[in-house]
Amino acid sequence: MKYNILIVEDHELTRFGLKTTFENVDYAENIFEADSAEAAIDIFNNNKVDIIIMDLGLPNMNGIEATKKIKSLNKDVKVVILTSHNDEKEVLNSLKAGANAYCSKEINPQRLVQVVQSVADGAAWFDPSIAHIVLKASASSPTFDTENNRKDYDLTSREAQILKLMTEGYSNMEIAQILVISINTTKAHVANILQKLEVDDRLQAALKALKNKIV
Repeated sequence: MKYNILIVEDHELTRFGLKTTFENVDYAENIFEADSAEAAIDIFNNNKVDIIIMDLGLPNMNGIEATKKIKSLNKDVKVVILTSHNDEKEVLNSLKAGANAYCSKEINPQRLVQVVQSVADGAAWFDPSIAHIVLKASASSPTFDTENNRKDYDLTSREAQILKLMTEGYSNMEIAQILVISINTTKAHVANILQKLEVDDRLQAALKALKNKIV
C-alpha cells in the first residue's frame, strides 16, 4: 500500500534530506513539503495526506498546535513527531495532541523509514531516549493513567508476547511475520489486549505495560 506523506520542517536542508530519504521508499506515493504549520494545514486541506512528519520548533504555530489542529480535521491521519527536543512537557503534550510517534532527529534515516511504515500499519512508537520521560509523565497524567490493581490482567502467554512486541513499536503486520501467524489473528489478539488492559489504543497499552511491568 502506498501513502501520501507531508514533511513539515522549517529548515530547508533538513526538509530536503527528509524528502530525499522518502523519495526512494516503496510505500511513498506523493511527498508534500511545508515550511510552517500554516502551510501544512493548507496542504492538508487541499490534498489527501496519510502521514505527516512534523517538526516541533516551527515559527508562529508550533508542531504540537499543528498536530492538534490537523487531528481535529481528520483523526485518522498519522503524525510522526521528528524533533531535537526531549523536554518532558513537549513530549507529553505531543502525545496528548494525538501524535502517533515521537522520534529524535538523531534517528538513522532507514530506521525512520521503518518507524513511518510501522505507524502507517497502526503501531505507536516513541524513541527509546525519551521512554523514561513518557513513563515519568504518565504517572502523574490523567490522560495516561495506568493504575490498576490486577497484576497479570488475565493475558494469555500469546497476548503477553504480542504486547511485548507492541511496546517495542512493531506493527500488526510485523508481529504477524515474527510470530508466523495471520494478520487477522494478530488483530484479534491486539483487540483482546486493549480490552483486558482497559485502554483505547496501542500507545496507551504500551505505556501501561511498561509502567506496570506487565511485560
